[in-house]
Amino acid sequence: MGVTAVLMLPLLLLGISGLLFIYQEVSRLWSKSVVQNKVVVITDAISGLGKECARVFHTGGARLVLCGKNWERLQSLYDALISVADPSKTFTPKLVLLDLSDISCVQDVAKEVLDCYGCVDILINNASVKVKGPAHKISLELDKKIMDANYFGPIILTKALLPNMISRRTGQIVLVNNIQGKLGIPFRTAYAASKHAALGFFDCLRAEVEEYDVVVSTVSPTFIRSYHVDPGQGNWEASIWKFFFRKLTYGAHPVDVAEEVMRTVRRKKQEVFLANPIPKAAVYIRTLFPELFFAVVACGVKEKLSVPEEG
Repeated sequence: MGVTAVLMLPLLLLGISGLLFIYQEVSRLWSKSVVQNKVVVITDAISGLGKECARVFHTGGARLVLCGKNWERLQSLYDALISVADPSKTFTPKLVLLDLSDISCVQDVAKEVLDCYGCVDILINNASVKVKGPAHKISLELDKKIMDANYFGPIILTKALLPNMISRRTGQIVLVNNIQGKLGIPFRTAYAASKHAALGFFDCLRAEVEEYDVVVSTVSPTFIRSYHVDPGQGNWEASIWKFFFRKLTYGAHPVDVAEEVMRTVRRKKQEVFLANPIPKAAVYIRTLFPELFFAVVACGVKEKLSVPEEG
C-alpha cells in the first residue's frame, strides 16, 4: 500500500501540472480571440506597463492605438512590436502623440482615433504622474499638473470616446489605478488625491453605463516597479512601520500587471486589486479600524522626520 502511494504521488503531480498547462494555453488562446480585431487605445504606451500591455494586446491581434508624449520612444516601441509580430495575424499599430497633462489636446486625439477607425472597443487609461514630498512644499501648480495628468486627462478622453461606445452598446474602459486610490500614504498627497478622484469617477461611471453593456474596470496594483529593480534588503525588523511600508512598496512587475489587464478584459472584471497580503490587510484595517491605521501611519511619519536626510 505504501509503495503504491509513493508511485501515485508523482503521477498525481504530473497530472495536475498537465491540467494547469492546458488551462493556461486555453486561457491564452481565449484572450487572443477576445481582443482580435478590436480597436484598443493604450495611454502612456511608452511606460513599462504600457509597453507590456502593447505587447500582450498586439500579440492577441488587436488594432492598437499607442499614445505617448515622446515620438522617438513611440517609434522604438512600434519597431519592437513589428519586429517580432506575425504580419498575417497582427495589425500595424497607430501612433499618437498625447500628453494627458496637457488637457487642451485630449479632445483632438479622441477625434483623430475615431476618424481613423470609426470606433474604440477598449480604452486602457494607463498614464500616471507621481510626486513625493511634504504637502506644504508641493506647489499648487504641481498639484494641478498631477490632477490634470491623473484625473482630468483620463476622464476627458473617456468622455470623448464614451458616446461611441454607448451608441454601439459595447465597449470596455480600464483604469489602471493604484492602492493610493484606496488609502492615503504620507508625502504623496497630490498623487493620492488624484487616484482617489479617478477611482470615484470610474466607480460612478460603472453604474451609469451598465445598461448600455459598457464595462468599466479598475486594476489597482500597489506600485508598478521597473523591469530590473527588486526590493532592497535591509534591517526592517526594528519598526512595524518599516515592515509595513516595505511590504507596501514591493510593487508588481509590469509583465504581471499587463497579463492581469488582459484577464480583466477577457473576464470583464469590474475591480481587481493586485497586492500581497500586507497592503490588502491595510485597506481592510483602514476601513474597519481607522484609528489603528492612522496611528501606524503617524508613527512612520514621526520616524521619518527624526532621521536626517542625506544631501
